[in-house]
This record gives sequence, structure tokens and C-alpha cells, in this order.
Amino acid sequence: MSTRPNPMPGLINDDHVLHRISGELAGKFDGVFSPEMVDRYVFESYTSLARTAKIKTYLTSITKHFAEDRLNALAHAQGIRPSGKAEVLFVCVQNAGRSQMAAGLLRHYGEGRINVRSAGSLPAERLNAHVVDSMKDIGIDLDADFPKPLTDDVVRAADVVITMGCGDTCPIYPGKRYEDWQVEDPADLDPAGVQRVRNDLDKRIRKLAAELLAR
Repeated sequence: MSTRPNPMPGLINDDHVLHRISGELAGKFDGVFSPEMVDRYVFESYTSLARTAKIKTYLTSITKHFAEDRLNALAHAQGIRPSGKAEVLFVCVQNAGRSQMAAGLLRHYGEGRINVRSAGSLPAERLNAHVVDSMKDIGIDLDADFPKPLTDDVVRAADVVITMGCGDTCPIYPGKRYEDWQVEDPADLDPAGVQRVRNDLDKRIRKLAAELLAR
């Protein structure tokens, strides 16, 4: 009997696309995970994203990215396909502001030598527009990013987990570095306020990147 979750009402027309995505990812993870497991991850990821996605146009596209990233995280956590890089996870409530800014900054300063993820305990529909604009001002493009739900696999894969305002929602596993950063929530701030948050995060991320890259 299939363990695949049922698609949400009104979204079953994407079923054939999800099967195609499952096939593509099964090829990428051949010898790592079974096609059935890949299929389950794809449909689970789709259902999770669909709960908050207001605009469905790109839902299947972001599902592919989300499912593939989760499978990569799981393969790393299980030691099947280790990344060979430091793994960092940023978590906030909506994954629409602070955690996205932090992730974008660390990708920038990490120059491809750090694997960076972000997630939200209650993800929003889309990124904060002021956040996207503020990051563009310093040459970091978040247009392709989207709010993602927090999943166990990405926590297990992380070496460093940094939370910002999400309380105790992130599971705790031994052997990981956990930090809680007291950073303003840009959700209700004007552009000047968002810039202040960005500059605060920039200082913290520069320090973190230097530590991780010195290992």
C-alpha cells in the first residue's frame, strides 16, 4: 500500500507533473534512495508547500527544488552522500524575512564553501518585499527563494542551527551547535528598518562565515 500523502483538494491536476519530478529525482538519487522513497518525498513536499502557497503557478517547480534539497540533506545526515561542507540552517517563524536574509548573506560570504538552508515554523506565502529589495541593494538576489516549512531532515543535516524568534519549535539533536539570535522581525518595518536588520545580520554572518571557513 502506498504511503504517499493525498494531494490537497483542487491540486490533483499536478499529479502527472509530480510523477515526472519523482522520476527525474530518482535518477539523481539512484543507489542512494529507492524510487518509492523519492516519490514520497516529492508528494510530501508538494503538500507542505501547497498549504501556504497563494499563487499555484510555480508550485511544482519549487516542489522539485524543495524535495531535492531535503533528499540531499537526508543523504548527508545519514552519511550516504556527505557534502564535505559545513551545513548551516537558519530558522524563523515565517521564513520570509530574517532567516532568508541570513541565508542569502551566508551564501554570499561562503562563496560556495558552506551549504546553507532556511526554514520557517509557520511559513508565509511569500518573501517580504522590503527584504527582497534591501538585499538587492547589496547585490544579493532572493527572487528565486521561497518560504519553506521546517522539516526534520534539514535539522539533522545541519552542523549549525540558528533560530530567530521561533521559540522551541526546532528539534534538538546532540552534536550540533545551536544559537538563538535576538534580531528584529522585519515583517512590520519600513525600508529603513529592514535595512537596519540587514546590517545587523551582516555583522553576525561575517563573523560566522569566518569561523566556519577557518575550520
